[in-house]
Amino acid sequence: MKPIRTIGHSNHPIERFVELLKAGGVERLVDVRSTPWSRRHPQFGRDRLARSLAEAGIDYVHEGAALGGKPPVDKSGAGSSYDQLAARPDFKAGLDRVIEGARDTALCLMCAEKEPLDCHRTVLVARRLAERGVAVEHLLADGSRRPHHAVEEMVLGKDGAPDLFEDRAARLARAWRRLEAKWGRAGSDEGE
Repeated sequence: MKPIRTIGHSNHPIERFVELLKAGGVERLVDVRSTPWSRRHPQFGRDRLARSLAEAGIDYVHEGAALGGKPPVDKSGAGSSYDQLAARPDFKAGLDRVIEGARDTALCLMCAEKEPLDCHRTVLVARRLAERGVAVEHLLADGSRRPHHAVEEMVLGKDGAPDLFEDRAARLARAWRRLEAKWGRAGSDEGE
């Protein structure tokens, strides 16, 4: 299986964005935004983006319904945590589709936020892919790449001194929850 990449569209001109994808070897972009449009950056609206990518020879798929980060609000007005979103059957099915697609195609998950740790594509989606043993790599705005393991180390570094009796997986789960709580519920997935 090919590594699955992630990217944030940020405020890039579409030409620069396509250049980043091509440099990353991306063959299919998987849009994980709950709402696949942008008022401030119309080049990243679903239809315009799909056309631009098709012209560049890159496939486009929208998976925001299953993998989006804006949690549905329940009748009490409360949202869902990322752990609750990840437990949904449609989320698991979305991850399965992404993993299956990566068997023979270089995939890249896209959301809005420039920095991986500021976005649900990392805190919700890439985290669960990594937990399933999938290699994940983040494409950064400057053209460099960051392995997901390095992102996890950054998250652990923000969590303070480790408990000597706690394994890495438990520490990491706690650190992800603290990051999510710092965002105030489940963060952003559109950046607007």
